[in-house]
Amino acid sequence: MIDRDWTTASVRRRVTMRCIGDTAQGVALDVELGYSENDPYAVTASFGTRHGTIVWAFARDLLLDGLVEPVGDGDVSVWPAVGMRDDACVMIEFRSPDGELLVETPSRGITEFVNRSLDLVPRESESAHLDVDRLIDQLLAV
Repeated sequence: MIDRDWTTASVRRRVTMRCIGDTAQGVALDVELGYSENDPYAVTASFGTRHGTIVWAFARDLLLDGLVEPVGDGDVSVWPAVGMRDDACVMIEFRSPDGELLVETPSRGITEFVNRSLDLVPRESESAHLDVDRLIDQLLAV
């Protein structure tokens, strides 16, 4: 869905990510991916937990490029793989000082999400959507 209001346009998509690893092998997580033209370089992944929502923001290019090759150096890495059910999937690793989370999700949902974000803001046109004055105001308000 592309949500439009008076000030911005955004894309949201729910996907199921399956935990990979020793402690939570196979646990399914419902995750909402988000993209907004107000922050044209970033996507968000919102994980609902019993303690609230955890939101990771990272470069949209990681999802775009991670569909076809391993990318990422730092908090988020993405790479294509074959899933436990022999289907095309995307592996995403989230890392923080508190721990790591490795998940797999079908490529189909990620591809649909990034394609809709590209419909909204094509690659290499992101800078035209930045409101530099608003960013400066936010920085000075701190």
